[in-house]
Amino acid sequence: MTPGPTAFEADVVQALAVRWLPLLGDDDFVCSPAGLWLALGAVASGARGRTAEELRELLGADGGAAAEAVTGAGRRLGATEGVALATGVWSTMPVLDAFRRGLPDVRFGVLPGAAWFALPDEVFGATDGMSLGEIPDAQDELDAWVRESTGGRIQRLPLRLDGSEDLVLVNALALKGSWLAAFPAHLTHDEPFTDGYGDTRPVPTMRQRIPAAWVWYVGGVAVVELPCEGDAGARVRFLLGPEGAGPAEVLPAAWAGPGAREGLVADSAELLLPRFTLRTRADVHDHLPALGVRRALSRDEADFLGLSAADLFLSKVVQEAMVEVAEEGVEAAAVTAVTMTRGAAPLHHKVVERIAFDRPFGVAVMDTTGEVPLFTGWRQSAPTT
Repeated sequence: MTPGPTAFEADVVQALAVRWLPLLGDDDFVCSPAGLWLALGAVASGARGRTAEELRELLGADGGAAAEAVTGAGRRLGATEGVALATGVWSTMPVLDAFRRGLPDVRFGVLPGAAWFALPDEVFGATDGMSLGEIPDAQDELDAWVRESTGGRIQRLPLRLDGSEDLVLVNALALKGSWLAAFPAHLTHDEPFTDGYGDTRPVPTMRQRIPAAWVWYVGGVAVVELPCEGDAGARVRFLLGPEGAGPAEVLPAAWAGPGAREGLVADSAELLLPRFTLRTRADVHDHLPALGVRRALSRDEADFLGLSAADLFLSKVVQEAMVEVAEEGVEAAAVTAVTMTRGAAPLHHKVVERIAFDRPFGVAVMDTTGEVPLFTGWRQSAPTT
């Protein structure tokens, strides 16, 4: 059996999530800290000099150590039942053999069509008989890879390729899990939900009785864990903070250790949870300076000579993620695209506690150990489905 993530892997993904969440705002969102860490970690394995130092401070590793960490973490996270993980690199130029060897689970290919846009104008002047339709379409190929890797949950690459890219690295992370105890569909009814703006409206709300062991508190945050089927199933945690609390305050409770938890002082809990879907496209490139990564974005200062002899820098970093929660289970997916361009025992009472997610709340999809946040999300608006 593949072991769970190491303490290092869990710590660095959690740390990245804590630093990233405040940059995502308080409106609805879903993201994949694990997907972003894996994508940037693969890039960091080819970084050198001060560029590597910046990435190491954010990711916990660079160079060969980053390649080893990404490979090991990917294999261990993939051991969570229902999780599919894939990474691909497409390039118009040679990639160093050492970089390829360091990432044995990554698919490497040629970026079709993009090389045409790098040709000098005089070459196009000699090809008047060639239609643009004959140029291989990189967008179609990568979109198809994204659909296949996410089981159709994400239909296309979260950015449009314009032909200026010299290298595109894409990480895809997908999950489909069935609840260990499904919500009875006949108990789903409209219940009031008050959104972050104070407006109340009825939303479809699922209901079931759950064991006390599936509920705990971290500070003022209620954490409800719904396990998925299987010996290595994912653990999905829903988080309800104090009124007015935002995602950056609430979501880290999802991975707080046992020492920070207070158990439920009841025999069981009556759970009311809206049925909902979240989907977000985040321009992570804009967030990286606030995360301490600047040189990697600079045409003049980036150093990725461990990846290629070309002078590459990060030109775009975009992530699209989705999570869908329903009576039968949970589905989630994230695609992270990086383009590079040259240049104590509680008292026991016989009571049932009612926990109603009837105001803004968080969701975190954890790996089977409950330590690595595969997906985190925040629902501020009233769900409509």
